[in-house]
Amino acid sequence: MRLPLALAALVIAAIGAVWAWLGHPVPAPASPLAAGDKLPCVSYAPFRPGQSPFMAGLMIPAWQIDEDFERLAKITKCVRTYSTEMGLSAAPGLARKHGLTMLQGIWLGGEKEKNAVEIREAVKAANENTDVITSVIVGNEVLLRGEMSAIDLAATIRDVKGQVKVPVTYADVWEFWERNRDLANAVDFVTIHILPFWEDVPVSADKAVAHIDAIRSHMGEVFAGRDILIGETGWPSAGRMREGAEPSPSNQAEVIQELLALAVQKNYRVNVIEAFDQPWKRALEGTVGGHWGFLDAYSRDFKFAWGQPVSNHPAWIVQALGGMALALAVFGAAWWTQRRNTGEPLSGGEWGAVAGIALFAGLTIGRAVAAAPVESLGFGGWLRSIVMLALGLAAPLLAAAGVAARARMVALSTFLDPAQWRTSSRIELALAGALGVSVVLATQIALGLVFDPRYKDFQFSGLTPIIAAFAFYAFAAPGGIAREDRHAEWIAAIVLAVSGVYIALNETLANWQGLWTGALLVLFGLTLWRSAAGAQTKR
Repeated sequence: MRLPLALAALVIAAIGAVWAWLGHPVPAPASPLAAGDKLPCVSYAPFRPGQSPFMAGLMIPAWQIDEDFERLAKITKCVRTYSTEMGLSAAPGLARKHGLTMLQGIWLGGEKEKNAVEIREAVKAANENTDVITSVIVGNEVLLRGEMSAIDLAATIRDVKGQVKVPVTYADVWEFWERNRDLANAVDFVTIHILPFWEDVPVSADKAVAHIDAIRSHMGEVFAGRDILIGETGWPSAGRMREGAEPSPSNQAEVIQELLALAVQKNYRVNVIEAFDQPWKRALEGTVGGHWGFLDAYSRDFKFAWGQPVSNHPAWIVQALGGMALALAVFGAAWWTQRRNTGEPLSGGEWGAVAGIALFAGLTIGRAVAAAPVESLGFGGWLRSIVMLALGLAAPLLAAAGVAARARMVALSTFLDPAQWRTSSRIELALAGALGVSVVLATQIALGLVFDPRYKDFQFSGLTPIIAAFAFYAFAAPGGIAREDRHAEWIAAIVLAVSGVYIALNETLANWQGLWTGALLVLFGLTLWRSAAGAQTKR
């Protein structure tokens, strides 16, 4: 018993040490705001969880905007809105109540009738609230979306400009301003969006502010002598990496605070995106799209305090304890199975396989549980997460029991072919069923990341306890269950391995999430290859 107890102690210690490191607060830059200072302006959308601009007939109640503005007034002088509909007509009066000014947005699209309604309401609001609305933004990224031509957009801007008493502008990604320079003749000032995370070549958090500075300086040369507002800039706190650009709470805190310091130093006009997380954006831009706010969508609290360290895993103690409990359960499953089935002591290699299963399951199950509600969207997303978590708990226990029972390496057909049921043990049947579901799950994730990866999460934390369990079990299994047809394993192995290599290369070596996911898929492919290659070997 000394070896398994020693291995269990090492695994528990490793899980605790890794989670303590992950949860340790990351130092933040010095606060860019002096005592009493506030943010210059922030983007504001009124939608809370369960609400969306795509919900026909939705009217945001005035009390909801009132609550938001009361909270925002403590940290900012100004809010930028994007539309006049769905209850936002109440925004100017409520902004006045809380001492806020507004950049009034007009949402333009491809439907002229809707555009006319937006323009009419915004003009009315601007003319009736000149003490609150300091400028009107006629359209947001309509050129990026391809919903209007630059000529039609310029005409619309001039039409609005002739009806209001405040400055008028248009907001779009900086590249589209550079391609449509004549549009500057229609506006009073230029409003550019600089989002390092979404650049065609993503910029990592540590270089984001330098990138913003470089683009702002470049645009200052392109539009020399013109006033420029950085209308959107910021960093997400959750979601998938894009090359070396990683969303996280600490990176968001770092980028926003360094950005504000830059704005003070260079006298840049800046509007930060955005006030509150907007969960509805996850349907358009994946997990990352819903996490650009520096206030949480559900708690409505701030994600970080100016100048204070930020933990990327504030619940790390609970996650570590959960991982330790699962690791102990893995050792317990192996010990109980060995005592019940054979009574023969396991070899050092077999206990090593059990320790490997316990280690990887214990390290990642806590993150998988925390990621599930963040990365699950709609019925399909929740179904995938629930199945993945169930497998993440069951596969390590089954694999450890399989190692202890010296179960043969199962195949996909073991569970599906009734002829094999009579010659397979219960643990082998259970492992075969879990393997089949795991292959379907991993293949769905892999193909999504190959053919439509832009907004797909990597799911590495959920896949790790599953794939590692089967890999260690395959290493320790004495042989395979003999059968004629091994095509399913060969095909699945090739698909997963090739997908894993492609994902790692496509996401670049700077993306550790992509590398981890790719390595897992290659490992799973090799595990299935082992299953197919060992199928002719009888125990």
